[in-house]
Amino acid sequence: MAAQIPESDQIKQFKEFLGTYNKLTETCFLDCVKDFTTREVKPEEEYHIQQNEALAAKAGLLGQPR
Repeated sequence: MAAQIPESDQIKQFKEFLGTYNKLTETCFLDCVKDFTTREVKPEEEYHIQQNEALAAKAGLLGQPR
């Protein structure tokens, strides 16, 4: 039987995960979004959308209920 992880360690791990996730999403957003002056999606932004969809499909994340 596996040992239980103390609640304080679980909280610490979750906070670290959230920090990493936030840094990753911010980096991706700032890398992908180039222009806030128009509602149009620019070709270079569309490329990032397609790449994100391809990665999500590989990970099996597309089409899953939230």
